[in-house]
Amino acid sequence: MNLPTKITFSRIIATIVLIVTLFVLSLIPNLETPELGNTRINLIFLIVFVFFVIASYTDHLDGKLARKNNQVTNLGKFLDPVADKLLVSSMLIFLCAPSIFAPYAGEQRLFIPVWCVIIMVARDTVVDAIRFIGAQKGTVIAANIFGKLKTVLQMVAIGCVLLNDFPFHYMYPDNTNPYLTVTAFIVYAATLASFLSGVIYVYQNRKVLVEDNKE
Repeated sequence: MNLPTKITFSRIIATIVLIVTLFVLSLIPNLETPELGNTRINLIFLIVFVFFVIASYTDHLDGKLARKNNQVTNLGKFLDPVADKLLVSSMLIFLCAPSIFAPYAGEQRLFIPVWCVIIMVARDTVVDAIRFIGAQKGTVIAANIFGKLKTVLQMVAIGCVLLNDFPFHYMYPDNTNPYLTVTAFIVYAATLASFLSGVIYVYQNRKVLVEDNKE
């Protein structure tokens, strides 16, 4: 296992440890974690944010090292999307209901609507299914620019929700509808980009879904 693959595998393990830790914390009764001054940022959410940023950077780092050192392997190609989906999807699900998954963060006003999470996770599932079918037919399906835009918007949206709309919440009154904040619109943009990129992806690779009737 070369260095890029080790980085990818480490990201998977670290994400699993994070998920288990957050689950355990949610089971501790009457647990309350402090906010940082008047920033509205919960301490645990800040730690998760730092982890998310580092993990997102390693996603860029392992690919860069693999290409630079000619260390692209089949194992790396398999583990990299698994690591990405595990990280992003777990964060999306975690942030769709912080009152359930993070009851200790009582002042967390922002979350990712369930319908947004469903669209983004469903999109990735469909795309992965098409890639799998393409691989079976010997067709390599590369990511397109719309998918990369979707990924960037998703990561920015997750980061903004973890930070509870910091620093944007200073721009409007405290009683502002959470659905009308800057972070909320970033989440909507990520959802729209996810949906459109999925539609474009299916259309561009529709031939992969056609049955081969040659005998």
